[in-house]
Formats: sequence, C-alpha cells, structure tokens
Amino acid sequence: MSRIILTITYEIDPQSREHYLDLAKRIKDHYLVDLKTNYSVFEQKGKANHFMEMFVCASQEEFDKLEENQTEKTEELLAELQEYIKDGKMKYTTLIELV
Repeated sequence: MSRIILTITYEIDPQSREHYLDLAKRIKDHYLVDLKTNYSVFEQKGKANHFMEMFVCASQEEFDKLEENQTEKTEELLAELQEYIKDGKMKYTTLIELV
C-alpha cells in the first residue's frame, strides 16, 4: 500500500506573521487531535514567511477521506487562514510513494 503526501505551500503577509503562527498552531491541534490526521507545518529555510503544510496518508482511502472529513471548525480555520495568505495564492502537490 503506497503512502500519499499532500503539500500546500504559500506565503503570508509579513505583518500577519504572529497571527498566522497562532492560527497554524490551532489548525495543527485540530488536525492532530480532532481529526487524527498526520499533519505538519514547516517554514522554508532562508525564506521567511513561506510555509508548507504537509499531510501524510497511509493509503489512498485515507487520502480520499481528507476532504470528506472537513468539519465546520475546519472550514472556519481555513477561512481564517485565507486572510493571511499573500495574494491568496496556494500551491498543491500530491506525491505517491512508489517503492
């Protein structure tokens, strides 16, 4: 069974950094505790305010459930996140483990 990794990258407005970091912690807690999802947030080394969210799914089924498991709280947190993203641009990448 192949693992699947979903990454979402974006840049936030520098003046929103502290608010974003607080929100990122709440999002991480929600995914880890409430939704039992393997989720992490990283900042790109050498590029302040460039972040990547990473979901690691053990199977295609788990990956498919990412969207299905969205709750009202998830939607509220993600709507708040949109406010901090520079130019509203996000890049999604899906990686499938081969070996």
